[in-house]
Amino acid sequence: MNVPTTQVPAPAGPGAHIDAEACRLFAEAAELAGKKWSAAIMLALARGATRFTDIGAAVEGVSDRLLTARLRELEAHGLVVREVVPSVPVRVRYALTQSGHELITILNPLVQWAKRWEPNEERPA
Repeated sequence: MNVPTTQVPAPAGPGAHIDAEACRLFAEAAELAGKKWSAAIMLALARGATRFTDIGAAVEGVSDRLLTARLRELEAHGLVVREVVPSVPVRVRYALTQSGHELITILNPLVQWAKRWEPNEERPA
């Protein structure tokens, strides 16, 4: 079977060389953004969800335990900020940081591509 391939040109220009440190940093960032629910949680925040229950409702299928873990992880990596609002009862709001917003600008085109892309029989398994 002859499967067409896409030729990817070699990097050119300043910064074209990808060194081991750049690969390591990329792998860490891709792993964080690619963890189950992480991107969906960030997209929910970008679309206006700020409270835990709102985020959970926007991300269908995520458990409270996993949502808590992912929010803490995203916060620890500087992508999400958690704000405790002094009120009765105490409320907690979440928001994207500047770095989180920057990552969203990268994730949005990926989401659009994913909506257009569908597995088909032509692609090898």
